[in-house]
Amino acid sequence: MEIQGYTSEIVFFDLETTVPNKPGQPGQRFHILEFGSILVCPRKLVELESFTTLIRPKDLAVVSLRSSRSDGITRGAVMDAPCFEDVADKIYGVLNGRIWAGHNIRRFDCVRIKEAFSEIGKPAPEPTAIIDSLGILSAKFGKRAGNMKMASLASYFGLGVQKHRSLDDVRMNLEVLKHCATVLFLESTLPNQLERKWQSPSTIMTRSRSQYNSKISPTPNPITNGLHSYRSQRAMPYKKGGLGKIVTRNVKNLLCKAQNSQSLQTFIKHSHSLLR
Repeated sequence: MEIQGYTSEIVFFDLETTVPNKPGQPGQRFHILEFGSILVCPRKLVELESFTTLIRPKDLAVVSLRSSRSDGITRGAVMDAPCFEDVADKIYGVLNGRIWAGHNIRRFDCVRIKEAFSEIGKPAPEPTAIIDSLGILSAKFGKRAGNMKMASLASYFGLGVQKHRSLDDVRMNLEVLKHCATVLFLESTLPNQLERKWQSPSTIMTRSRSQYNSKISPTPNPITNGLHSYRSQRAMPYKKGGLGKIVTRNVKNLLCKAQNSQSLQTFIKHSHSLLR
């Protein structure tokens, strides 16, 4: 599927794998259990199509009989699934020649894809660019959610619980990016009032800090208290849905710029100016 005026679409993808007991040791490796992806229009940020499949490793013994997660992948779930070689051509068609996007894909998912194709003796797909939301959000959004895990970011924005299933996770990844971009857009609009105050490390609540704060009386913060009061009393200065359209337009411009960038670092450095 080719979008008029664009040489490549953005494909968000995610892998679910086994976790070796001793990574790096002989015979210890990651085995892909599931691949999931969504194709996203860079102009509208809407999902065009999706693909997901369970994958059966050659040795079923590497898959646990039970999963600690309610929706986790078990040995029984992949027993009748196709092996990677059977779905390799489809995955190649989904990924090759497109912008790859995902959370921590540079260090994990991209490496696992190359390993899997190398194992079956086929050339691996190549991206035209990579958007790793872990790197971008670490640089621009920071640890407001406590850490940079997708589960924490999703919880911070009230987007639900991460299921650790490929297709669900890539859709959550896109929504997290949209929400983070909205916050960054608002901060770039009123940098003196919002930007540094919202990013203050004292506002990041970790488990240990939560336990510590419960033992002492918190010091009133006139800034955050004022913002809370203002939010609860102000009238809507825009039509319903108006802000969402503005933010969506700016996010689309940001992602469109990324696909023609030779260096993702250049894209990150200029992300604030793109959002304004």
